Amino acid sequence: MTADNTQSAHGHDEDVTRRDILYVGTAAFAAVGGGAAVWPLVDQMNPDASTLALASTEVNLSAITEGQSVTIMWRGTPVFVRHRTAAEIEEARAVPMGDLPDPQADDERVQKPEWLIMRAICTHLGCVPLGEQGDFNGWFCPCHGSHYDTAGRIRKGPAPKNLEVPPYEFLSDSVIKIG
Repeated sequence: MTADNTQSAHGHDEDVTRRDILYVGTAAFAAVGGGAAVWPLVDQMNPDASTLALASTEVNLSAITEGQSVTIMWRGTPVFVRHRTAAEIEEARAVPMGDLPDPQADDERVQKPEWLIMRAICTHLGCVPLGEQGDFNGWFCPCHGSHYDTAGRIRKGPAPKNLEVPPYEFLSDSVIKIG
């Protein structure tokens, strides 16, 4: 062989040695082994099945008649689902924004005017308001006297904010998914 030839007598490149191949193989084996050892630790930080089951809930609206409210549980808290009447919708839309301590238009709180979905937790101290009561025919919190209107907006009393509207979507005309 000549001095310019870069291959050995066995036909291998002299720059790549058996030791280099062992280093690369060992590093690859260690990386795969490390990943396999770390994966269970990372995976255990995911929420368990019972938590995921509470993350969202589906509600069939077809059984709720006009003018009726139902209370369902979502993430361990009650949620009001109200099938509003045309009079309640008009009453909610007619309120001047200047009369509201926490101004929010009715159409900002609902996706479809006839369906009002909101968390049943008073924004003052976390009590559960009573439906179809109070000075505005909406909800009334008997603990400290907060009055909410037919759109769940605070109108009178110590509560600082409107009843919260949870994230929800209509899966069909008669089924919603909360969460």
